[in-house]
Amino acid sequence: MADVKGQRLARRALEVAAAGRHNLLLVGPPGAGKTMMVKRLPGLLPATTFDEAVETTTIHSVVGLIQDDGGLLTTRPFRAPHHTASDVALVGGGAEPRPGEVSLAHNGVLFLDEMPEFGRLALEVLRQPLEEGVVRIARASGVAVFPARFMLVGAMNPCPCGFAGDESRECRCTPREIERYHGRLSGPVRDRFDLTVSVGRVPQDALMSPGGGESTRDIRRRVTKAHARQAARGRADARMSNADLSHAQLATHCRIDPAGRLILERAISRFRLSARDFDRLRRVARTLADLEDADTIGASHVTEVLSYRDREPDT
Repeated sequence: MADVKGQRLARRALEVAAAGRHNLLLVGPPGAGKTMMVKRLPGLLPATTFDEAVETTTIHSVVGLIQDDGGLLTTRPFRAPHHTASDVALVGGGAEPRPGEVSLAHNGVLFLDEMPEFGRLALEVLRQPLEEGVVRIARASGVAVFPARFMLVGAMNPCPCGFAGDESRECRCTPREIERYHGRLSGPVRDRFDLTVSVGRVPQDALMSPGGGESTRDIRRRVTKAHARQAARGRADARMSNADLSHAQLATHCRIDPAGRLILERAISRFRLSARDFDRLRRVARTLADLEDADTIGASHVTEVLSYRDREPDT
């Protein structure tokens, strides 16, 4: 992460996503560094446990990605399938069911670059593993179940040509084309992203500066502490993260102070947020509080989480 120059908001979003295992969508023009930043995300996650290493190694062995004497995989998976990948390639299948990319990304990150270019069916079949953490493939001989607990990170351009809102290049797209492009991600798919961040082109002065940002090691230290707080709350399920909190658990674990509640009430009224939006905001706010070792969600956490809210494309 020390190599990433500029992109303060995107860097922070990567830290928050890693701390709460939140799904993240980055929207920005070509050359803004979206792919470069996402490739550094696995390094921000806590070290794998022995059980996670066994699970990851077993899945990769099934599809022949590990030699018999290869030992355990101790690094978190990072899978980045091409946008031509089919729904079967993503979730698994076949006459004899085999794991797909979502299972190969178990305990790690699944990165979908140029996300609107993926087939509609391929994106829609992601909803079940994202919701349940497993893939179920039914065949006449029975049902195969593969684990699929992963972080989803998507990247897309702001428009088909990629330069809407870019000060250095003129956008050639019509409002209708931009609307249709964003429409390739259905509402239910976009709802799976807890954070959506606009990534602009890096300014020249930041690009030419000799120093970079904070190191991966320093950020991972905060992320690991935040994960420990979540594990302590989960108790029975040490892997439970803030992204997994149910509506009932949110009521228990997401106490908001009066100042934060006032800001949130105004946001609900102004932006006409749904109950699902409300829950999503509280999950991310809980992660922001955990990063600061705070028991109560405050006004600063609510204000920050509103900056990660999904917005309609400018048309």
